[in-house]
Amino acid sequence: MRILVVFYSRTGTTKKVGEAIASELKCDWEEVFDTKERKGFFGYLSAGRDAWRERLTILQVIKKDPADYDLIIIGTPVWFFNISTPIRTYIFQYKERFKKIALFVTYRGSGGEGTLTKMADLCGKIPVATLAIREKEVKRGRYLTPVKEFVAKLNE
Repeated sequence: MRILVVFYSRTGTTKKVGEAIASELKCDWEEVFDTKERKGFFGYLSAGRDAWRERLTILQVIKKDPADYDLIIIGTPVWFFNISTPIRTYIFQYKERFKKIALFVTYRGSGGEGTLTKMADLCGKIPVATLAIREKEVKRGRYLTPVKEFVAKLNE
């Protein structure tokens, strides 16, 4: 089975989890990049506003076609109880090419499970597995066990 891990990461937290999943699965991965500047305090504010309003954005060129993969694992940080704007855009543009999906989110306070539900609804598919992990667990290095459990669910 060909698997692709796709994620967006403003601060690097979601990237750590996405790379760990890809490493466990020994599969391809792609980081999504937004053309809108999202760094710093003002980037944080605009990210939250755009997510709350469920806006789309313009992405940099996507290199890997999701139609070439049997399973797409999509990861996003939770922004204001919502899907990050770049991942919302990715799903909106490519969901017709997804065969099967699995989803993961990183979040600071709350909103992880709700964001997973919103992602599944936007994809129009039931995920084969989901993972919601707090930012503090990633920063403390306590994310590898949940990642391994998530990967195990994919192999069931």
